[in-house]
Amino acid sequence: MAQLMAIHRGEVRLNELVAKYGAARVASNMQALQDYSERMMRASIAQLPPGVYRFEDGLDSDGLTDTPVRIRVAITIRGDSAVVDFTGSDPQADGPVNANYAVALAATMYVFRCLVIEEIPFTAGILRPIRVIAPEGTVVNARPPAAMAAGNVETSQRITDTVLGALAAAAPNRIPAASSGTMNNISFGGVDPRTKAAFAYYETIAGGMGASSQGPGYSATHTHMTNSWNTPVEAFEHQYPLRIESYRVRKGSGGAGRNRGGDGIVREFRFLAPAEVTILSDRRVRGPYGLAGGKPGKPGRNTGLRGGKSSPLPAKTRFEIRAGDALRIESPGGGGWGKPGKRT
Repeated sequence: MAQLMAIHRGEVRLNELVAKYGAARVASNMQALQDYSERMMRASIAQLPPGVYRFEDGLDSDGLTDTPVRIRVAITIRGDSAVVDFTGSDPQADGPVNANYAVALAATMYVFRCLVIEEIPFTAGILRPIRVIAPEGTVVNARPPAAMAAGNVETSQRITDTVLGALAAAAPNRIPAASSGTMNNISFGGVDPRTKAAFAYYETIAGGMGASSQGPGYSATHTHMTNSWNTPVEAFEHQYPLRIESYRVRKGSGGAGRNRGGDGIVREFRFLAPAEVTILSDRRVRGPYGLAGGKPGKPGRNTGLRGGKSSPLPAKTRFEIRAGDALRIESPGGGGWGKPGKRT
């Protein structure tokens, strides 16, 4: 309903613009905005040294096996244009980590937009100097009926990390180390014993931001492909049969470096009613990479707590939880930048 209303509101406002200024002037200004975005994007690309820059990163697994899912990119900078080629990325997976071409395109567009120092309109003009190659049948451009639940929430993050990693060789002082690289998606549902009504909840959990040449990364923040706000604890506990037993910064989880990566978050849920729980997360095996000699951030960790005992949980899993059990999510810290030691 929110999406439908957003489309409706866009239609109403566009018609208001046309009524006020006329269709020809509105179309002309829209074209001008796209042209301006293109000029700014081309100017930013032209500042990069020409050449081919490669990088490889990956997801821990597809959720069905423990085999990593690799994403590879080669970025060719030539003048004021770029070719971003994902050839060599792993074939589409059986698990739900596949992305479609739109996701690969959007993540690439986001990274290149970050190269532009000043604010510019986020229009299709940004993409005019950029060609994105994502072979069909790969994890970055899967064919039906590939499962894609994590494509936009987890694989988009790893595509972003991979493109940033490649550009770090071209602009080492402008590209940050990897941030947490996962949205830490948590969803659960059941029946509230207080009201006998069904309940369902979904949230993403922030992590550490990667450091850069400019300074340390922020702690406990959403980065790149995720920007959602969480529900205040008081409202959450009033609405759902759960208690938040811990919600704090995960001290020391950021990677060491001349500039240290930001720390992640510890968030612990105590369930007061049975529920079905789904976790869709990543960066639980290898932490976010550091740059320029900086160390990686600590990987995340998912833990089930029952009767005083703890047990590790997979990065991607679904399970039944009992009343009285707890779930602890520890999100990854960001990578560090620069070799640890005294500043020069």
